[in-house]
Amino acid sequence: MKFEVLILGNSSATPMFDRHPTSQVLNFNEQLFLIDCGEGTQMQLSRYGIKSNRIGHIFISHLHGDHYLGLVGLLSSMHLVGRKSDLHLYGPAALKEILDLQFLHSETVLRYNLVFHPISPDAPGVIFENRTLKVSTFPLKHRIACTGFRFDEGPRARTLLADVVQALNIPTVYYPVIKKGMDYVDESGKVYAADELSLPAPLSRSYVYCSDTVRTADYLPFVQKANLMYHESTFLHDMVDRAKETFHTTAFEAGEIAKETHAKKLLLGHYSARYRDLQPLLEEARSVFPNTELSIEGTWFSV
Repeated sequence: MKFEVLILGNSSATPMFDRHPTSQVLNFNEQLFLIDCGEGTQMQLSRYGIKSNRIGHIFISHLHGDHYLGLVGLLSSMHLVGRKSDLHLYGPAALKEILDLQFLHSETVLRYNLVFHPISPDAPGVIFENRTLKVSTFPLKHRIACTGFRFDEGPRARTLLADVVQALNIPTVYYPVIKKGMDYVDESGKVYAADELSLPAPLSRSYVYCSDTVRTADYLPFVQKANLMYHESTFLHDMVDRAKETFHTTAFEAGEIAKETHAKKLLLGHYSARYRDLQPLLEEARSVFPNTELSIEGTWFSV
């Protein structure tokens, strides 16, 4: 089952060096979710071959412009190309007021149903859940109210031993129940345990998105043991005082957080415009947490 993240934008507030403000697409089993929507997001979607009308859910972490100023344009374009399906939008309560005002003065009435889900900035909670995926939010500590997002895969199916079930002439109609861990009983009454016919289910995977925040222990309980953790890393650690002043994190701190929370892999992003060369940020984080990568626009990362 596909579970991967495409980086659309990895810059902080000022677009620089052909880097764009924050935005990502999460592909979970061909369901597309947009995480933040900085300026130029719809152009980045087009550049990397993502059809915006395939996006069913958009998550906005906070109301600093580099995380949502591309939203009005994207929603309007979806309207212009004839979107009909519902679009679910999750974000701070004030975001609805902003959108309503924009559409009021542009005299825009969307052709599709925009379903707004306000997020509490003060308490964690589950904001979306179906049979295969759960999305949770947790508070971060930024200059304004800000939340992170956690995407947890539901229980996965066992792996069928194809050669075994075929040799036993087990009808294919029983494959789904065997993959759920149920035994198979043949016509003579002989029982074949699920363990004989399949391998244990792979562990469920998780993606954690830590938007703008100063380093604090408060959100660490909500980001434990992520298969892939994205964490903002605006500055190098020689600017840690500036990071604290602006409620941001250094690459070194991001590495420490990944290590402390037992993440499997760390993805850096939200780079300050002062850094043309990102390699020092990568090296700094790797000094603490070796399995670290730079988020690079146009690159897919597996969860």
